[in-house]
Amino acid sequence: MLTSGPGRCFPENPQRILIVHHLLLGDTLMLTPLLAKLQRNHPGAEVVMTIPRAIAPLYAGRPYGVEVLPYDPRDVSTLRVLLRQPGFDLALVPGDNRFSWLARALGSRWVVAFAGDIPEWKNWPVDQLLPYPESPAAWGDMVAGLAAGAEPPSYQAVDWPAPAFALFDLPLQPYCVLHVGASSSLKMWAPEKWLALAEQLVKRGYQPVWSGGQGEDKLVSRIDTDGKYASFAGKLDLPQLWHLLSHASLLVCPDTGVAHLGRLTGTPTVTLFGPGSAVICGKGDFWRESPYRAVTTEIACRDQDVLFRRHIGWVRRCGRSSGECAAPRCMEAIGVETVLEAVDQLIEVRA
Repeated sequence: MLTSGPGRCFPENPQRILIVHHLLLGDTLMLTPLLAKLQRNHPGAEVVMTIPRAIAPLYAGRPYGVEVLPYDPRDVSTLRVLLRQPGFDLALVPGDNRFSWLARALGSRWVVAFAGDIPEWKNWPVDQLLPYPESPAAWGDMVAGLAAGAEPPSYQAVDWPAPAFALFDLPLQPYCVLHVGASSSLKMWAPEKWLALAEQLVKRGYQPVWSGGQGEDKLVSRIDTDGKYASFAGKLDLPQLWHLLSHASLLVCPDTGVAHLGRLTGTPTVTLFGPGSAVICGKGDFWRESPYRAVTTEIACRDQDVLFRRHIGWVRRCGRSSGECAAPRCMEAIGVETVLEAVDQLIEVRA
């Protein structure tokens, strides 16, 4: 039995489990293997997860039985709601270990996190520090390793209840969603390549539609200057985007949170990897049956081994800012024909 500190010991049969974080959309959705594993090994337990407010509507149907509580470190009112919780037998910290302090403040009796976070004070409340795997793996599968027990079955789209959404007009089917936005300019694909891809999809019998987040309608205007294809950029919230994707024949997007949303909806997805890692953010084991293709290129400057401030020997990614990188050569190296090959593979598999 593991022990840490006076009166603290590893809970063999936890009844209340906390997952505590403040991650972006993609990283949050990649916690799904952890939710599935907890449900399989602790079917009677209450699982509670902190989550950014904007993402919470996706979890309204309580996938894998999880209850989400909106949390924003900059909004004290969200902390007050958390402090009303009656305590937890087990807390899991998947990202930044500073949230181990919040786990302890919420009455968590045993805290598990990944080792190696810096500075060291972040790790002081943690009872059990686990190493990252020594061989390449998807981050979702790594995070599932925070919980003990049997691995969950592979993901199926029916496992996640579709969120309620405000009605909007869907495109005529069959249509393909081209999501052009990303969190960094270094993940952006060239406008002329997006337009060329759209035109090739038309030849394959699909109607392209543009997608993007708030303010990214300007990106679409630079790509499709004549407004040839319909655009949903900046017009949909996350539940609406879920339904746009769930009815689509195909999703093509950069390595961003929408790629992971496409996995949840079961949409055939092609992801363009520039600075990110197609291994870490790929489908891994849990999403092994998902219709998915990663398009990436070998490039020497994808050479950083840091993941959540931990140095991991096998990691190869790039976290440089636009100020450090004059041009995204990794994205520039991805050609339209290469993307179309991945698209055709998915279409063939789907057929």
